[in-house]
Amino acid sequence: MGQKVHPYGFRVGITEVHKSRWYAPKALYGSLLVEDFKIREFVDKRLNRTPPFAAVSDIHIERTRTELKVIIKTARPGLVIGPKGAEVDRLTQELQYMTGRSVSLSIVEIKNPDMDAQLVAEGIAEQLKKRASYRRIVKMRAEGTMQAGAQGVRLLLAGRLGGAEMSRRLDTRLGSMPLSSLQAHIDYGFAQSFTTYGTIGVKCWVYKGEYSESGEDDIETTAAGGRARARGRR
Repeated sequence: MGQKVHPYGFRVGITEVHKSRWYAPKALYGSLLVEDFKIREFVDKRLNRTPPFAAVSDIHIERTRTELKVIIKTARPGLVIGPKGAEVDRLTQELQYMTGRSVSLSIVEIKNPDMDAQLVAEGIAEQLKKRASYRRIVKMRAEGTMQAGAQGVRLLLAGRLGGAEMSRRLDTRLGSMPLSSLQAHIDYGFAQSFTTYGTIGVKCWVYKGEYSESGEDDIETTAAGGRARARGRR
């Protein structure tokens, strides 16, 4: 049996930032962890699964004693903000009602969506739902990611591909993919496509080159563990 480590979990705290950044005493830790999960689930359902379909790829959460800060990384910030900021205000109120805390939202734009593994996986899952040819989709998306500036890409589909009676896997690779190197900047995304004949899983790995001291995707934050750092060679 192959033993696989999660590409993000492997790097978190070393070259990748923590997605939840806060400290809590033992008694509160469990309830805050569940609250974080519910916030992510709610925002994803609100912005990704229903209109406006804002292409949100990541949600970071920071907490202080007085405030809960939710950082949303999206390829379509205009849809999240809405006309005159109406959507942001509504989402902030909903999160305040849900958590009972003071909430502030921060919207971060993803400048190159073709290089974001989560958005690539979501895009493929969406097209599979529309019964498009899975081989064509995978080939186009892999080539599009490489043209966007990636040094390597891997796409893995598993399930009843094309409505086949028996489930199988389609593994496509372009360029290099050094998964065991901590210096390598690997972006990983996973999405599910709920088709009429069953669920198809989509995994995506994007190799963006090596980490540098100033990452393009850095989020403006003062929280501990909020900034990725390049791992020096020894």
